[in-house]
Amino acid sequence: MLKDPFLNEKFVPDPMWIIGQFDVYDREETRGALLEVYNPNDKRDRSELIVKYGLDLEFLSYRHKYVLVEFLKEALNDENFDFQNLFEIDEDCAMSWPRGEWYNLENPREFLQDVFVLAKETWKDDLQKASLEDPSTW
Repeated sequence: MLKDPFLNEKFVPDPMWIIGQFDVYDREETRGALLEVYNPNDKRDRSELIVKYGLDLEFLSYRHKYVLVEFLKEALNDENFDFQNLFEIDEDCAMSWPRGEWYNLENPREFLQDVFVLAKETWKDDLQKASLEDPSTW
């Protein structure tokens, strides 16, 4: 069983592993200042934002990355998957976005489609390595 990198339990693939990288709660002056210059609705900004910050997941192994990309692929193929919900923050949640555009992304599905494409490019070697293994042995 593939374990969560922080907990001694099963790894659950979820787009929040990537989207959570943009959370600036209690880091507005540091991380928030870095991220607020990017507009997530602008294709060029979004690409840089995803590669530079969203996919910077050194704590995930090549196996975790593979499972996460496979999950994204399935979600993108599911016409009923609620991508907007991923960007909504409950009042009780200690999380915040760097700019107002995050709260009302023009196209959350497109954002995650870009994540998928860029993850396949950025993590190409890790994904190739994992694809040569049998995931059932993890």
